[in-house]
Amino acid sequence: MATTGGAFRVFIAALLVSLGVAFVAPAAAQQQPTQVNPTAQSVKERELLKELQKIQGRSSLPDARTAVLEQPAGRDWRQFHQVTLRWIAAIAILGMLAVLVLFYLIRGMVKIEAGRSGRTVVRFSAFERFVHWMTATCFIILAVSGLNITFGRELLTPIFGPETFAAWSQWAKYAHNYLSFPFTLGVVLMFLMWLAWNFPSGVDARWIKEGGGIVGDKHPPARRFNAGQKVIYWVVVLGGAAAAITGYLLMFPFYATDVSGMQTAQMVHGIVGALFIAIMLAHIYIGTIGMQGAFEAMGSGQVDENWARQHHSLWLESEAQKGRVSGGRVAPAE
Repeated sequence: MATTGGAFRVFIAALLVSLGVAFVAPAAAQQQPTQVNPTAQSVKERELLKELQKIQGRSSLPDARTAVLEQPAGRDWRQFHQVTLRWIAAIAILGMLAVLVLFYLIRGMVKIEAGRSGRTVVRFSAFERFVHWMTATCFIILAVSGLNITFGRELLTPIFGPETFAAWSQWAKYAHNYLSFPFTLGVVLMFLMWLAWNFPSGVDARWIKEGGGIVGDKHPPARRFNAGQKVIYWVVVLGGAAAAITGYLLMFPFYATDVSGMQTAQMVHGIVGALFIAIMLAHIYIGTIGMQGAFEAMGSGQVDENWARQHHSLWLESEAQKGRVSGGRVAPAE
């Protein structure tokens, strides 16, 4: 009997303990907070980036780089693309336009001081003019479509609406991609055609010192290309090469670089493009309204003898010795 009584008391004690736990657990649960603070119970994004330098997940694609969701350099690139590049492009392009307008109002067109002689000399062959205009046409379309990427959404969407802007941007992208190939070809041909005349020389120092016949009234001697034209030549060659290389890295992603390299390529591409456009505006100005007779060099290919004597006297002497100055068409200059 004693053994049975002891077992009964143990059973009753265990039952009371179980009941106590059953009543205490809900009460304790009610004392827990009803809302969860995720920032207090999880790793913050900034801390994660600081430790890992990137946030990476899992991807079913073969390329493991697609698993990278975020990296600190991506934020720097976004800031550059949305803010910094716009300031650089706006200051360079609008600043150049303002300088050219002011210069024209003060200086006006540079005239042929002796007037037209009626005798001409061939300055550029048909092939040279074809390469120039092919490259120039591609450059203008590339410039417009490139500026659309930087400024188009903010400037054009309110005017044309989102649907029209989207359609325009799609075609602009196609033009930008495909016309990059003839533009690159044109830059290569220009480099090969005109390299021999574009090395610096002592004549260039005098040309710069005397203002090149544009600033002031002096007209220093020059060979086929003066110092200013040599600057334009090297801007086209080096700037075109930089724009082409970085552009192809972006057009064919991950073939030659990673995400970080592509971000750097886009930054270089944007800066080079903006400065390229600004400098070409000065080139267009001189070749059109800035200097009388200059457009004829790339228009018909022939320039007046007095124009050549005023701006390229050493080259004219060389052409005259070869019998290439005439009142009609003459053989292409070498």
